[in-house]
This record gives sequence, structure tokens and C-alpha cells, in this order.
Amino acid sequence: MAQGPHPAPPRAAVRPVRPAAEATPRQGDAPAADRRIGPEKVTGAQSIVRSLEEAGVEVVFGIPGGAILPTYDPLMDSSRVRHVLVRHEQGGGHAAAGYAYSSGKVGVTMATSGPGATNLVTAIADANMDSVPMVAITGQVGASMIGTDAFQEADIVGITLPVTKHNYLVTDPDDIPRTIAEAFHVASSGRPGPVLVDIAKSAMQAQTTFSWPQEINLPGYHPVTKPHAKQIREAARLLATSRRPVLYVGGGVIRAGASDLLRRLTDASGAPVVTTLMARGALPDSHPQHLGMPGMHGTVAAVAALQKADLVVALGARFDDRVTGLLASFAPGATVVHADIDPAEIGKNKRADVPIVGDLREVIADLLPELEREHGQHGRPDLEAWWKQLDDWRETFPLGYDEPTDGLLAPQHVITRIGEISGPESIFVSGVGQHQMWAAQFIRYERPGSWVNSGGLGTMGFAVPAAMGAKVGDPSRTVWAIDGDGCFQMTNQELATCTINEIPIKVAVVNNSSLGMVRQWQTLFYESRYSNTDLHTGHGTARVPDFVKLADAYGAVGLRCETKADVDATIKRAMEIDDRPVVVDFTVSRDSMVWPMVAAGVSNDAIQYARGISPAWDRED
Repeated sequence: MAQGPHPAPPRAAVRPVRPAAEATPRQGDAPAADRRIGPEKVTGAQSIVRSLEEAGVEVVFGIPGGAILPTYDPLMDSSRVRHVLVRHEQGGGHAAAGYAYSSGKVGVTMATSGPGATNLVTAIADANMDSVPMVAITGQVGASMIGTDAFQEADIVGITLPVTKHNYLVTDPDDIPRTIAEAFHVASSGRPGPVLVDIAKSAMQAQTTFSWPQEINLPGYHPVTKPHAKQIREAARLLATSRRPVLYVGGGVIRAGASDLLRRLTDASGAPVVTTLMARGALPDSHPQHLGMPGMHGTVAAVAALQKADLVVALGARFDDRVTGLLASFAPGATVVHADIDPAEIGKNKRADVPIVGDLREVIADLLPELEREHGQHGRPDLEAWWKQLDDWRETFPLGYDEPTDGLLAPQHVITRIGEISGPESIFVSGVGQHQMWAAQFIRYERPGSWVNSGGLGTMGFAVPAAMGAKVGDPSRTVWAIDGDGCFQMTNQELATCTINEIPIKVAVVNNSSLGMVRQWQTLFYESRYSNTDLHTGHGTARVPDFVKLADAYGAVGLRCETKADVDATIKRAMEIDDRPVVVDFTVSRDSMVWPMVAAGVSNDAIQYARGISPAWDRED
């Protein structure tokens, strides 16, 4: 579904009840026939809780307040829905996103009207940019007071129109079950995204009959999942005959659960693969055809491959500016095949020569036999010269870093060792900034779902609450929040939530006592004029705050590491603690920078491998 204002509710095909013999319903699915779906006298608030139960909700992250209070009373009696009381609504929204990442289900968050709802806006916008399935339920003032500027009234439906896949205002209690059923369906089908359901307090307090819909009828909402056969055949022909192909893989592959098929396509095509920031883990980093991450801080090989390709096959990617650089100069000699479930993305930024609308699982599944048929008819393409060039770039310009000269830790070393010691079965959740890029570069991702971050919106403060949600969604895995000292101070209050609810996440604060990425730009583009980027969190006798003491105040374990010799032992100590949260303050050099780098708004041809070093690759075709 296209983003943007949508005054009329989306309508989609009828979806019937699944037979009772089928597996336990997923979130958003209609109930099995043997479940209670008949009319039942309840309050609107009870209807909300019953609807969440019928939708298969296991956990809600939220905070009560006046307008949502009627719902919190029956929520206390629910045996199926766990409520996690967060310390800030934004934290609740990010936690719901983290839960969605790790569980594969729709994340749910709840807030009251006015400031409670507006505090959710950043988390909702974040989920919208990264296609995260989420349902946000907010309380609203009574129906008769809407539009009067009543206490804690805010038009949250109007506010969130541009940043939700869809939203609803419910004033009639009879509409509650149908609306919530539709919300889960819309959030989880097609291109996933956040849906907001704003419910008037008067509707919660009124009497109604509860009847969970046995089918969802949205006649105008038809997410296309099956790709057009002609387009698939053309894509296969191009992939089978190209001499310099690249598979450009975006987060849509992970959202579609198509990583297994991607690996088969990679092996069958022989083509190099680049995975965007949102697609890390879609193809194992250990796969020999994986060139790494493209874009502003991507590997030289990945960036160069796209620039010199004669065919770019984009799978679930949106040609984001952080990948393309100056769009007019991106992949100038390439034919573009673009496959995505959202038709609004195709051609939005880069013209597609072969547009394919469909679910990536079905797209790749259909592409594989067509590619095999092309190979049988014409033979496999000769990619030897292409791979010789790619391997030369990989060997000449590997990811690396210089040891700091100030005696402090290299942040790249810290993050590398966290990844190696914790292992590929862990989940790594990052904040936004330098530490995010280093985590994307220096941790080896071998499976989908092992990397969680705020990509499109770039939301500082994402890591801690999202890690909390990821741990709730998959409690068997170790979850590390890789955070910066700036990001950490925006949402670290959720450590209290983790301690009280026994959610033992691990937080690595990559502490350079600065807003690191802003400082890097000031170094490179503002003549080292460091205006308002010193956070005073380390590098001296005064630490404001002292993160070890802060962790202790929240009932977590606080550790500090300042020397390279202690890095491994400190990480291993954090790994041994599994009964409460752990915060590790790594004091790193503030002069460390993220390389490679393409400056904003310039061509990817201008990539710098390190400061003052530009890999001027051969521009002869």
C-alpha cells in the first residue's frame, strides 16, 4: 500500500476463517472455527482486550493514562496478553518493533491520548520507514469532546496520516473487533507497516456485543503477491546473459522470509550480492559471492560493483539515497530489474527497465526455474572477468581501521570482538550513528533476524527499547544493544523496565564522549569546528553521567573497559550474567571515523576508502 494520506479505509479481498484443524492462528488471522466468536455482552474496553486475544497477541508494551484507562482494567484479567509497563511511550513503540523483528509477529504498543499518543509518533514513523508490522492502540477523549480541545486531546489520526500504513478513529464500540482485526491484517500483509487504532474513551465505557469477524472483507485492498510471468522471464533472460550482474538486496527479502530462496538464486546465478543496511544477514557474510554492504559507508567492492554493473537486480530495495549517492550517477551503465511488493516503490527513485510487483518469496521462487531454463538453452554466462575485477577490489580495499594514537580503545575492535565472542546466533540491535555503521561493517551476520536497527528514519534512542522487545520476542537468544553514549542517554530509562520484568539484555555503550557521527562530519566538512558535540561522558575525570553508576541505579550490572587487554574479559563477563541487564561502558577514541565514506549528495564514484584515499577504479567498460 502506498504511503501518504488516505482518507478512505483500505479495502481488500475477503479472507475466510481457516479450518479448525490448521495450526494456531497467527496475528491478524481470523480465528479457527472452534474458538469463541459469537455475540457476547461486554464493555468496549473488554472488547479491545478480547480482540487482542483473538488476534493472537502475546505481549503489549504500553503505559496507562486517563483516556486508555478503561482498557487497562480488563487487561489485568487477561490470561493470554502480557503487558510490559515501559517508562516512555517512544520506548514502548521501539520495543514493539524489536519484538516484531525477532518474533516475526505484529508488535503491539498502547498509549493514552494527547502527549501519550504524540510520544509514539517517532516510533511509528520509524516502523513505517523500515516496513515493520506494528499495531498502536491509543485512547482518545470521549466522542462528544472530540474537536473541543479537551484535556489531553490531540488529533493523532491526523498527525500520523503520513507515517502509518493506515489508521482508524473508533467512536462506536460495535466497530472495535472488526477494526482491530483489519488493523492486524493490514499491518502484516503486503508491505508490512504500522497501523494506528485510536479509540474514544466513550466507546470503551459503553456496552456492546463482542463478535470476532469470521472473515475480513476489504474489497479495495489487494496486495499483489504473484509476479507477472512475462516480467519474470525477462528478468531471467537478463540475468542469464549479463556479463556484470549484481543482486542488490534490500530489507524486503528479510520481511518476506525469502533468505533461503535468495541463497539458491545467488548460487544459481553466480552473481555477486550486496546487502543493504536493512538486509544484513539476508545472505550469510561468509558466502563467497557476498560483497558486503553498499552505499555511503559500504565496502569499496560493493559500491564499485553497482557502479560498474551492466545489470542490477534489486530485490526488496528502494534505491535509498544512502545507497545511491547522487542518483543521476548511480549504476549508469546498468539495466535495472526492480522487484518489490509495494508498486509505489518501483520507479519512484530509479527507473526500472523490468518492473516486478510481488512477494519476494514468490518472485524468487518463480525466477529460479526460469533461470535454470535459460541456462539450459543458452549456457551459463561467463563471469570470470567480472569476478577477477571484484576479487581485486575486495583484496585491495578490505574493511579495516587504524589503531588510535590517543591510547584509547578502537571502537571497531570492540564491536568486532562482541560479534565474535557472542556469536552468530545472537541478536545485535544498534542505535544510530558511527557505532551503527561499525556494527553493520564489523559484525559477521550469518542469518536473517540477527541484525536490528533504525535504517530509514535513523532514530537515536532506538537500541535499548528495541533490544528489550527483541529479547521478549525471542528470549532464548543473547541480545546485545550496540549503542553510543548519545543514543543511550535518550532511552536508557527502559533499563528499569528490563530489570523489573527480568529482560536480561546486554548494552555495549561505545563511549567516545561525543555525538560521534556529527563530530566526524564537523571534522571533514566544518574545519574541525566542534560545535555542541562534546557530551562529557568520558575521556576525563568527570563523567556526566557515569554509566556504571547509572546501570547500578537501575538494578543492572555496570562494567567499564578502558584498555585493549581487558576487552575480551569484559565481554565474557557480560556474557556470563543472564539474570539482569548488563551495561558495559567502553571508553573509545573520539577521533575514530567510519570508512569507507561517500559524502552526501555526491556520486558513489567519489567514495573515499580512508581519509585522502580514493580508489579510482578503472572506468573503462
